[in-house]
Amino acid sequence: MISSEKNNTSPINSVPLLDFQRGNSPLKAEILETISSIIDSGRFVGGPFCQQLEQMVSEECQTEFAVGCASGSDALLLALMAIGIEPGDEVICPSFTFFATASAIHRLGGKPVFVDIDPQNFNLAPSQIQSLINERTKAIMPVHLFGQCCDMDPIMDIARENNLHVIEDAAQSLGASYKGKPAGGIGSIGCFSFYPTKNLGGFGDGGMLTTNDPGLADRLRLLANHGMQPRYFHQVVGINSRLDSLQAAVLGIKMRHLSRWSAMRSENAKQYDKLLVEFGLSSLVELPVNAKDGVHVWNQYSIRVPGGQRDQVRQAMADLNVASEIYYPIPLHQQACFRYLNVDPETMVQTEQAAQEVLSLPIFPELTKREQRHAISCLAKAVLAGHSQMRMAS
Repeated sequence: MISSEKNNTSPINSVPLLDFQRGNSPLKAEILETISSIIDSGRFVGGPFCQQLEQMVSEECQTEFAVGCASGSDALLLALMAIGIEPGDEVICPSFTFFATASAIHRLGGKPVFVDIDPQNFNLAPSQIQSLINERTKAIMPVHLFGQCCDMDPIMDIARENNLHVIEDAAQSLGASYKGKPAGGIGSIGCFSFYPTKNLGGFGDGGMLTTNDPGLADRLRLLANHGMQPRYFHQVVGINSRLDSLQAAVLGIKMRHLSRWSAMRSENAKQYDKLLVEFGLSSLVELPVNAKDGVHVWNQYSIRVPGGQRDQVRQAMADLNVASEIYYPIPLHQQACFRYLNVDPETMVQTEQAAQEVLSLPIFPELTKREQRHAISCLAKAVLAGHSQMRMAS
């Protein structure tokens, strides 16, 4: 039987970065029916759908506990609150990441201590951590960027030797693993985001924390609910960060499809690898690395465009209606709000180079092979035009 994709000969005029409609449409009827039941029940915060999602995530991460919260940013903040980060405490984290990683540290009066990245996988370099540890260091916050876990064994060894907590920022990596250990189930606490662009995305904000420590689990629940237990009795000053039933219900439905979607993303990544070779680009752009000792869930497929051509290439692709994105154009240590840290750029060489070169291509599960071929064809035109201009200029 010929698939509809193979039988489709109509020209492709554009390729989107994301297409929520394709993923949500097959689930629409089930989602609407479930939302209707929540409306009828009147239970909009907490309740059985939140408990069900927590159970599903704890099983996925192989942890004893999972605690829902209002967003991935809140998950990071709650994790740091739970381990007792106070003004003056230092937390080691990458600069090449989304803002929420470091902003959670700053909000508690802590100091983000930025570490450079491994140029192969864009994750923080374990070899750079030890020299940054002092008596004020309280935790290490590795970010499993783009859907691939950090090299966690040396990170955990350093943490144990120095009595430090490890907070996994796994916002982009639900379903990923490192040497058989799931993301979010390795350190003291794992933090997840369900923002719509994530590999498990809801219909708005939502987050989750995972841990094997019953004391930390209890404290996370307490802190996420105003520090209130029992009702109207406040043991500590917490925040309002409760996962709502509507998001939990949608995510619970989607969670059943996560492994299939992850497999589709992986197939898309393999297809890109082949196409980049086929179009003669493997020597002109750098392909992402997929570590053999882990499972990559490909939240992003990020290539490198060297030679200062990245922005020009991205614009040329946009002119051909092929979307792409830059994660992340400005490292955190260069952001205006963190300039007070006076980070030496010599310690961030790989981070700053990556910020100038990375370009993420569409990789959502329902992306077709024809769309991928069109995207790489347009990328080839853009890259080759850029190289031609460079040769003429020289």
